[in-house]
Amino acid sequence: MSIRLSILKALVFAVPLVPLAQNVQAESPQSSEGDKVVKIAGAPNTPRKQKKHYVVLVSLDGFRYDYPQKFGGPHIAELARTGATAPGGMLPSYPSITFPNHFTLVTGLNPEHHGIVGNVFYDSVRGETYSYRDPKTATDGSWYTGTPLWSLAEQQGMRAASFFWPGSEAIIAGERPDEYLHFDDGFDDQKRIDQVVAWLNLPPSERPHFITLYYSNTDHAGHTYGPDSPQEQEQVHHVDQLMGDLKARLDATHLPIDLIILADHGMIKTEGDWITLDQFADLSHFKTEGTLLYAESEADAQKAYESFRAHPDPRFTAYRRVEVPAYLHFNENSREGDPVIVPNGPYNIRSHESPRNPPAGEHGYDVTRMPEMKAIFVANGPDIRPGTKLASFQNVDVYDFIAKLLQLKPAANDGELKPLRPALK
Repeated sequence: MSIRLSILKALVFAVPLVPLAQNVQAESPQSSEGDKVVKIAGAPNTPRKQKKHYVVLVSLDGFRYDYPQKFGGPHIAELARTGATAPGGMLPSYPSITFPNHFTLVTGLNPEHHGIVGNVFYDSVRGETYSYRDPKTATDGSWYTGTPLWSLAEQQGMRAASFFWPGSEAIIAGERPDEYLHFDDGFDDQKRIDQVVAWLNLPPSERPHFITLYYSNTDHAGHTYGPDSPQEQEQVHHVDQLMGDLKARLDATHLPIDLIILADHGMIKTEGDWITLDQFADLSHFKTEGTLLYAESEADAQKAYESFRAHPDPRFTAYRRVEVPAYLHFNENSREGDPVIVPNGPYNIRSHESPRNPPAGEHGYDVTRMPEMKAIFVANGPDIRPGTKLASFQNVDVYDFIAKLLQLKPAANDGELKPLRPALK
């Protein structure tokens, strides 16, 4: 592991590092390109890869680990019973928000290593802001570090396709999926499954062996109405039915397909009104993105830090970046800002006043303080040991697990196969 991490850090720090910015409202990627499938003139599956099994990776954004028990989800519960699951939940990376964790899942890298440290963040070297809402940055591969699973597959002679996933519209590690779609959150839920099945019905030389699929339903409802609301329960039931339909249609192909259903993070009910950081420190010499603070100078960063420490608030802790606790893996990349603000509870924090009302539900928090951040994980298929109950594990470990299922050699990453090995036959 130490050798892999040393290689990884060499790769990460060979490119300019940048400060981070956190946007914590419903964070689905945005694009005006519509729902047309983009096809790349990629190579066919090699004859050897045509014999390999398939993986369909589904993200249910904001689907907390305990939702099937809390609200009822018979289809997902059955997939867990006959496959493998982590009853105590999968642990998201910090910050537990959408773009950082989706890219962690497909690279095995912590956000500070793959560079997508927030949904929105500033890069002081480039002098530019990355935003998940801006197709110009979201589709620019130069913002991303690591080898996503679709790129890994392409490099090793295996085709891949993506029905939405952060990073899938960009050329990363020299590749992008053979087929992908520009993000459109209004794309019909059932038609997403239709497209996945259509890909699996292609001739063997063209058929993708790794496919991603994404739904944002539970994230949107959780933000707007809260994780305990009837509206969230309705969306849990909706996506549970979708997963039942998907499994039935995958089975009907008679292909050896391993289905993995997971989430980027959970959701928690927020407490209180906004906490506004410029009430505690002078941020006039900072660029800010959400709670991410980018000082014009080291002196400005230290002055703000001292002001935060002189006016402590039990609802959050301010750190100089190098002093952020190591377990958060959020202290090496300038994109993370400095000082770094870490919430101590489910509080809504912003840098400056704004007219926006605080969300009813939120994420982005430290999972060790708020277990509601834990995400669902279920795997079911011919390579999965039925009835396996895994201990909670870090989401960086998913990368090696999927690479193993596809019989691909993984790139250097922060995870390991060991926590998920019991799920393999």
